Amino acid sequence: MEEKKELRRGLKNRHLQMMALGSAIGTGLFYGSASTISLTGPSVMLAYLIGGVVIYFIMRMLGEMAVDEPVSGSFSYYATKYWGDFPGFLSGWNYWYCYIMVSMAELTAVGIYVNYWLPDVPQWLSALICLVVITAINLFNVKAYGETEFWMALIKVVAILSMIIFGGFLVFSNPAGFPDCMSNLWAHGGYLPNGVWGLMMACVVVMFSFGGIELLGITAGEAENPDKSIPQAINQVIWRILIFYVGTMFILMCLWPWNQVGMEASPFVQIFDNVGIPAAAHILNLVVLSAAISVYNSAIYSNSRMLYGLSDKGDAPALLHKLSKRGVPIAGTLISSGITFIIVIMNYLFPSQVFMYLFAVVIISAVINWVSITVTHLKFRQYCQRTGHEIPHFHSWLYPWLNYFCLAFLAGVIFMMYQIPDMQMAVWALPVWLLVLYISYSLKKSRN
Repeated sequence: MEEKKELRRGLKNRHLQMMALGSAIGTGLFYGSASTISLTGPSVMLAYLIGGVVIYFIMRMLGEMAVDEPVSGSFSYYATKYWGDFPGFLSGWNYWYCYIMVSMAELTAVGIYVNYWLPDVPQWLSALICLVVITAINLFNVKAYGETEFWMALIKVVAILSMIIFGGFLVFSNPAGFPDCMSNLWAHGGYLPNGVWGLMMACVVVMFSFGGIELLGITAGEAENPDKSIPQAINQVIWRILIFYVGTMFILMCLWPWNQVGMEASPFVQIFDNVGIPAAAHILNLVVLSAAISVYNSAIYSNSRMLYGLSDKGDAPALLHKLSKRGVPIAGTLISSGITFIIVIMNYLFPSQVFMYLFAVVIISAVINWVSITVTHLKFRQYCQRTGHEIPHFHSWLYPWLNYFCLAFLAGVIFMMYQIPDMQMAVWALPVWLLVLYISYSLKKSRN
């Protein structure tokens, strides 16, 4: 019983607040933004804003349920309780799968960033070292994870704000070498160089940046004061979007022509290198490296807790429900970490293509998560109306119309993914993945 208490209440409010800030700053922003910029040019700012606002709406739906009942397993637990056994099974395993893909993408990015300094070091070796170190940290206890994530997130937040301030100085002071910086926003084909269609495709790609933001719901089961800390963390989401995404893209698009941004390094590092400030580029590369490691750290943590939650309700083997003396689900941690070893092998076999292979898979699995949260929230509200259950003080807006709007947006994301050749395979794989989950669920039910 003592172990379970330690599992549930080990993260302090400062951990949650910094994790909330840090979760906005990862590979999707630092590296993946290159793909978005190539699709829509300077209007990448608008793409991040549109996608981010929708995610904020969905996070409020999750936050409402998390404040009402803060449990380990988060929206998988809520889906089971308010929607049904199979939706709960699907939500939990899909979230685990999604974050496995996210963690693989982050490990790949680690190798790319290390190559900026050490081009002769194989990507697979950097990924392997990161995997071993982060797994060891997660095997201690939740406080070890919380402290590690707190400081790594602090580095990211301070660095990105410093970059915005420094970049803003370069833009608005207009020194020699930076004539007419603002004109880069419209001088190379206009603000919407690829039209509205390009913006719509970019809105799909930016969703990668928000994959895994549901981590805030997962932490509710281990927060010391979830009634206050979860609403505070979720309310920061919209400000993070405005500052970290829209703000940084504005600075980058001013500093360098959008059509000269490549994918051989982080756009942040590349642009500061190109404008002749190598020191800033080196500092930023250190930051983006720590950002990738930070997200991988969160991935191992959240996956082990999701497996623990699935095991708690019988959707995963009982082994995954056992805790160490420190309250750590060791089996879930080792399994989640061990599966990501696959990406070490993939980086060894074809290092140049592996990141984009993961991109579409993460987006499609994240969409399933967000659909699950949105529909589960509809079911939760129906439950409240039917039973007279009081709606929490922290609640979603404009129910049910905002739910329907978010579902329509997510359906549009899947439609637009099919219009992008590199993502079509992920769309075709969606029904196959859902069928695999249904068969797995049916087999589980038949054994019970």
